Amino acid sequence: MIKVINGGIEVLVEDWPGRLGYMGLGMAAAGAMDNLALQLGNLILGNKKGDAALEIAGGYCQFEIVEDGVIAITGSDMSPTINESVVPMWEAIAVKAGDILKFSHFGQAGFRTYVCIAGEIDVPEYLGSKSTCLFGSYGGFEGRKLAKDDVIKVNKKDASGIAGRKLNPKYIPEYVNEWELRTIPGPNSVPDYVTESGMDYLFSTPMKISHNANRAAYRLQEVPDYFWAREDGGKGGSHPSNIVDHGYNMRGAVNVTGNTPSLLIADGPTLGGFVCVANVINADLWKIGQGIPARDKVKLKLVTVEDAIKARKEREAMFESVDLVIG
Repeated sequence: MIKVINGGIEVLVEDWPGRLGYMGLGMAAAGAMDNLALQLGNLILGNKKGDAALEIAGGYCQFEIVEDGVIAITGSDMSPTINESVVPMWEAIAVKAGDILKFSHFGQAGFRTYVCIAGEIDVPEYLGSKSTCLFGSYGGFEGRKLAKDDVIKVNKKDASGIAGRKLNPKYIPEYVNEWELRTIPGPNSVPDYVTESGMDYLFSTPMKISHNANRAAYRLQEVPDYFWAREDGGKGGSHPSNIVDHGYNMRGAVNVTGNTPSLLIADGPTLGGFVCVANVINADLWKIGQGIPARDKVKLKLVTVEDAIKARKEREAMFESVDLVIG
């Protein structure tokens, strides 16, 4: 078990791929914002790669270890310590009852850290997932972020021989300040909704992430007026970004409201009345959640559906690599 001493900015229970199959009922999939870090941390521990873990956004949090166990810390480096001593990331670490696990804050790159635990976090599944959906207040730990004195249970697991296992350094993801996101155009794109020059702008211009960024959407800097191929939204509304409501291509939709693009992600809306001009591919979704609000930039890179399928297959093949975990 783990007891929360300080919940920091935001600590959630998340798994992967989240709560699938309920978008038609208006329920977002939720799930880990950086699914790659979560899955790699679980594989270090010998868990199932999608098992639930703690997702730390921003940092400033602290925990007490209540029972002996083994953990792995992945994602952004927030200077983790145990009993004030620095501990390694991307490695299985033995912890003992009474240990104090502490995180500072996000640094030069990356915004989310994951604490994976041998045996997985024990919270009730809701519609097939343990993930927290903040904007629906369901799943995870009581449908909310963790707070002081919360106690998180952990499933029992024989952890002998796990401590010391580590991710092969060549597989550690690169954390940067300008995130290239491979993206497929559509469904609301050229020529009916967006001009060719507008799409050229979208795929050539680094766009700063707004301070208005959360698990529902990462807002980006505005697009120019020449982005639009029409003067208004017709029956959808007065602005060219308006459409008659339809389902959003979640997760990873590039949704444009007015002249403001947003990346719709884990807890984002499943339908609405604004255009979705493109979609970030599955293999690059993890990068969105590591973008630092009000600091980092994203750059969309045009790719094809075939490229997206290939990237997804390559990612799954990486998880099966015989040299992925060493020690």
